[in-house]
Amino acid sequence: MSTNAVVELFGRRTAVRDDDWPRIVRDQQCPFLGKRCYKVRKSDPDVSIGTCTVRHGRSLELILICPARLLNRGQVFADCLHLLTTHEPGNELHLVPEVGVPGGTVDYFLVSARQGRVRDFVGIELQTLDTTGTVWPERQRILRDLGVSRSDGAENSDRRFGVNWKMTAKTILVQLHHKIQTFEHVNKKLVLVTQDKLLHYMMREFRFSHLTNPALLGDSMHFHSYTMEDNQSNLYDLVLGQRLSTNADGIATCLGLQTGQRPLLTELLMLLERRIGADTTFTPL
Repeated sequence: MSTNAVVELFGRRTAVRDDDWPRIVRDQQCPFLGKRCYKVRKSDPDVSIGTCTVRHGRSLELILICPARLLNRGQVFADCLHLLTTHEPGNELHLVPEVGVPGGTVDYFLVSARQGRVRDFVGIELQTLDTTGTVWPERQRILRDLGVSRSDGAENSDRRFGVNWKMTAKTILVQLHHKIQTFEHVNKKLVLVTQDKLLHYMMREFRFSHLTNPALLGDSMHFHSYTMEDNQSNLYDLVLGQRLSTNADGIATCLGLQTGQRPLLTELLMLLERRIGADTTFTPL
């Protein structure tokens, strides 16, 4: 594997050599979450790994491996505003993280509210590719090249990492199947935000021919895929490329699974109204 395998570290491009890399690595901050990187070493929880994007495969494709990387500038949320079909001028916008629904937890709810009462919402799931093996030696090699001191000698290891395409794709589709029942029952939308490469893999390996392209506003399940574009700055741009849509039955068709039970709208509205407040306020770009 090339020493350029780790492309973005702690929200910075490793090809940019004029950054204060010793400070960046020492601070361990994720610029997308505004706090310490949550990806820590199992053997040393005090050390954040910080890997956002890698190159992998014979063609050295750019692969996002951290969901937080998708949060840059809040663009993925702004791209879901049109799905708030009953949002009205004067309503407040909120981002509520990690909301439990039947079938699991949804990463974010983009909520339209007025005077503390929910008027509309969209569920947003973030999914990047999972890795197998360990990225740590590649990270340490990059730090060596950037002149950052290291203490474990892992840069000399021949251990490699892989990309778990099949398990990542199947797991997220099964999760969507469980969760979309809730959103369709209450006539709301659920969005999967991912990189174009993962969506293209799902389209090849699962039954996707029945999905609507471009997406239909009335469908309950939406797929937003983003392309990484080189803008010659400190960070690659994420650009919305493809939008697909379907419904609960369409997700079941992808996997050949049966639909499940559906909860009441009032239960979800009450849960969201308990969570929105000053600390969840979202300001569009």
